[in-house]
Formats: sequence, structure tokens, C-alpha cells
Amino acid sequence: MRRTRPLSPNLEAYITKGGRVIELEAAALKTVQRHLDENFALAVEAMREVIQSGRKIIVTGIGKSGTIGAKIASTLSSTGAPSIVLDAVNASHGDLGMIAGGDLLLILSYSGETEEISRLIPSIKRIGAHIVALTGNPASTLARESDLHINVHVPREACPLNLAPTSSSTAMLAVGDALAMVLLEARGFKKEDFATFHPGGTLGRNLLLKVQDIMRTAEQMAVLPGTATVNQALALLAQMHCGAAAVVDGRGHLKGIYTHGDFTRG
Repeated sequence: MRRTRPLSPNLEAYITKGGRVIELEAAALKTVQRHLDENFALAVEAMREVIQSGRKIIVTGIGKSGTIGAKIASTLSSTGAPSIVLDAVNASHGDLGMIAGGDLLLILSYSGETEEISRLIPSIKRIGAHIVALTGNPASTLARESDLHINVHVPREACPLNLAPTSSSTAMLAVGDALAMVLLEARGFKKEDFATFHPGGTLGRNLLLKVQDIMRTAEQMAVLPGTATVNQALALLAQMHCGAAAVVDGRGHLKGIYTHGDFTRG
């Protein structure tokens, strides 16, 4: 919407405050970037080995962490690393059955003390799955009980009350993307592979769709001799529902193409 007059002080304040939120989240990402250590690299390698062995990655979390986890699982799956989302609330009521020995659990909990998550850890270990945890508290229960811990601690939330998950959820999303993208490279995943999982998108169409899939066969083409009149050509184009006709000589060799545009320009 084009601005036709100066904004009121209240509206200008909204812009300033919005910019401050983005500034705080950007600063949080810089902090998390500095936290990356060997555990991140080991997590990528563990994920690569799990996929290589035919096992799967299972992502879980509660609340906003669960929402971010679902996005991470989607990104992993779309880049060739089979991943599913585990509902941490229903897990102890039968959904643990989706976990098999050798799978890898990517567990998101900023506090690392989420009750529903803590209750699952013994069961996950009994099954024999690996645990990679993303928390903002390296001393938490989840961090201590996991095989690998990735620190996503941020200085503060972008929420003016420092309460609503904002910077912390952004940090988890960014680290999840980092894991997925580094894993993608480690597995040698290419554009053609990406297109296989996105056949309906523009990239998929560009890489997978071939001329032979959409071309007209000989029976569907309008073909006429060079001696045909313009009226005959137009009638054939209408009959064949196409915009161009192949013009051939007496031996059926292509001599040129006549289009409806040639008629309108003529």
C-alpha cells in the first residue's frame, strides 16, 4: 500500500519496535553461531550414518519447539533424509512404536526440562535409539541424558516481556536448517534428487519434465503441403486445436512452419 501522508507517531513506533524484534533475533543467531562446536559436526555425522543404514530421524518437542521441530522434519524429508514427527504427549500411549533401534531422535526443548520430554528419555534408551538434543541449557536433564547436545542458548527473547519464545525458537529453526543443509552436502544430495521429492514445484518441472512428455505426436500435428491455401491452413489449425502447422514437400520433408501468428501479422 502506497503511503499518501506521514504516519502518526504510534504507527512509526510500530515500525521501530518491529525492527527491534528483528535486530534482537539476528543478534541471537550470531550468538548461536558462536556456540557451534564438535557436537554439531558429530550430530551431522550421526544423522548421515542413520540415513545410510536405512533408519530414520524422528523429531519431537512440545509447544513452539514442537512446531519448529515439524518444520525441521519436513526440511529433512524433502532433502532425502526420511524424517517423521513424534507427538511427545501421545508417545507414552503407543506412539513410541514408531521408534526402532538405531533410529535417531532429534529432541527440541529450550529449557531441557520439559516434563513430557523427560519422561520419554528412559523409554527411548530402552528401544536403542540415539538422542540429539537442542536446548538452551547445557546443564539440563535433556542435555545430560542425550548422546549429543547442541547449545541454542540466546541472550534474551525478542518478546518485550522476555517470555514468549521468539529468539529461542528462531535459533532452533536456524540450527535445524544448518543440520539439514550440512547433511544434504555430506550425503551428496543434488538438484536432481531434490526435484524427485518436489515433482509438483517449478524446480521439479524444470528438471524432470521432458519435451516428449508434452510434445504433440505426429498424429496430433497439423501437416500440410506448401501449395495449401491460407484458408486451408487456418481450417486445419482449428481442426487440430493447435497454433502451428508443419509445411512439407512432396516427400514429406519439413520445409517450414506456418503459425496463426503468421496469418495475423500478414
